Amino acid sequence: MVIDGIYYALGFTAGGLVVSYLTRPAFGIPLFIVAWFCLYFFRDPDREIPPGPVAVSPADGKVVVVRPEDGGTRISIFLNVFDVHVNRSPIAGTITGVKYTKGEFLVASREDASHRNEMNTITVEGEGSRVVFKQIAGLIARRIVCWKKPGETVARGQRVGLIKFGSRVDIWLGPEWTPAVSEGQRVSGGSSILAKKKGS
Repeated sequence: MVIDGIYYALGFTAGGLVVSYLTRPAFGIPLFIVAWFCLYFFRDPDREIPPGPVAVSPADGKVVVVRPEDGGTRISIFLNVFDVHVNRSPIAGTITGVKYTKGEFLVASREDASHRNEMNTITVEGEGSRVVFKQIAGLIARRIVCWKKPGETVARGQRVGLIKFGSRVDIWLGPEWTPAVSEGQRVSGGSSILAKKKGS
């Protein structure tokens, strides 16, 4: 459980109690439901990280794009409000870049959201590879959280941040990778293999 979920849940629960006390008990029920949803949304389950020369999914969600781009492959994952929103590092290595960019809040499933929306770009170098992935805000998501800074090392599948409510994560893999997913497939952050190293 991400601590933010507990804070939100406590706030809505307190609000529900106040409303119930000042009006009728039934009027506080919507706030209690929202409090429960916050606990559900900010869940953070442990995942079994696959071994070997692979890149794992940085997020839970549905793969909406797998296409060649900039000499490599771009894979885009759309997260709805029911997905786990904690993001993970696709590979082990050193974080060499973290760049926040202001932008719009288009529906995250739209293709142009990859370029126009508010985003945080993280670059990880290691295992003979350089992987770039973006935490992209959506129509509802208005808060991107990154827990890592340049110079820090991460393990494959290690938690690096989260996006609050619906969102999108894009990942760029170099030519040394062979995609292992297809559009329409559901993936789990940290445990689903997105790509495999060529020659391995």
